[in-house]
Amino acid sequence: MRFPPLANDTFLRACLRQATPHTPLWLMRQAGRYLPEYKATRARAGSFMGLATNVDYATEVTLQPLERFALDAAILFSDILTVPDAMGLGLSFAEGEGPKLARPLRDESAVAALRVPDLEKLRYVFDAVTSIRHALNGRVPLIGFSGSPWTLACYMVEGGGSSDDWRGVKSMLYSRPDLMHRILAVNAEAVAAYLNAQIGAGAQAVMVFDSWGGALADGAFQEFSLAYTARVLAQLKRSGDGATVPRIVFTKGGGLWLQEMGGLDCDVLGVDWTVNLGRARALVGGSKALQGNLDPAALFAPPEQVAAQARRVLEDFGAPHTGEGTGPTHIFNLGHGISQHTPPEHVQALVEAVHSHSRHMRGTAARS
Repeated sequence: MRFPPLANDTFLRACLRQATPHTPLWLMRQAGRYLPEYKATRARAGSFMGLATNVDYATEVTLQPLERFALDAAILFSDILTVPDAMGLGLSFAEGEGPKLARPLRDESAVAALRVPDLEKLRYVFDAVTSIRHALNGRVPLIGFSGSPWTLACYMVEGGGSSDDWRGVKSMLYSRPDLMHRILAVNAEAVAAYLNAQIGAGAQAVMVFDSWGGALADGAFQEFSLAYTARVLAQLKRSGDGATVPRIVFTKGGGLWLQEMGGLDCDVLGVDWTVNLGRARALVGGSKALQGNLDPAALFAPPEQVAAQARRVLEDFGAPHTGEGTGPTHIFNLGHGISQHTPPEHVQALVEAVHSHSRHMRGTAARS
C-alpha cells in the first residue's frame, strides 16, 4: 500500500451500504471562503487558479476544515472547470465574480475542434491528490470529483456560470442537438479519464457533480444528462490501492428523476434539500446509499437551530442499517455547497449534532 491505512473508514463503509457507528458527515465546498484561514491562503496564492494549481496550497486548504471539524472525509480542493481549461477554453476567475471561459463553444467549427485533453495538462490535480493523501496520513478518506458532461457543457457553451436561463446551451440543445451530443460525448470521455487518473493518484471515492441537470426539461434530462453520466460511470475504475472506490452522483434539482437515477451504476446518490430523505430511501435505498441534504441556508440560524435541523434530516432518513451485510445507509451533507457567509461555529454545531444524534439513533451513544 502506497499510503497509510485509514483510521476512520466510516464514510467509505456508508458509501458501500455497510453499517457504521455514526452517520458520516462531509460538506460540499467544505474547503472554502467561509473559513478565514482559507482566505489567508488564497491571498498568499494571489488568485483562485494560483491556489488550485499549486500542489502545496491545494493540500493546505483541503486539510484546513479537518483541523477545525471532526469531518469524516476530505474532498480535493479544485474546480470542475479544470477540464474545459485543459481543453483550451481559457479559464479565469475575477475577484468577486464567477468563472469565465475565454473561448466558449459558440459555433460548429469550435465544437468540431473539441478534443479530450492531454491529461498531463492536469498533472497539478493528480499531484495534489497524492500530496493530500500523504498529508491526511490515513485520518479520513479523500474524495476526488468532476463536473458531469452536461454541467461542463453548460459552462463551455455559455462561457461562464452566471446564467439565469442557460439560453445559449439550451438553444444549441434544441436547435442543434447533434452539436450538443458531440460536446457531451467528448466530455464523457474526458471526465472518465480525469476521474480514473484521480483514482490512480490516490482518490478513495469519486463524485460526479451534475450541478445543472435540474435545469433540463423532462426527457431532455434523460437524453442529455443522465445518459452521459452513465457513460462516464461505465468507464470508471472499480478499485484503487486494492480497495473499492465508491462512485457518487449528485444532481441538483434532480428529485423528479430519482427513481431513474437509481439505475445508474454508482454506489451513492446525492440529493438536494427539496427531496425528502424518507421518500428517497423508499425509492432507491434498496440499492444506493443516500447523501444529503440539509439546506445550506439553515447554517445561518443560531447553533441550537442548526442542531435541530440536523436532527430533522437524520430522522427523515430514519433508522440506519445496523449489523452484518448491507442495507440503507446515509451520508450527511448539505443539499448544495456551503455558503461563504456561513459562521464556522455553526458548522461545529452541525458536526456535533450529526455525530451525537446519529449515534443515539443506533443506540451506541453510551459506548462512543
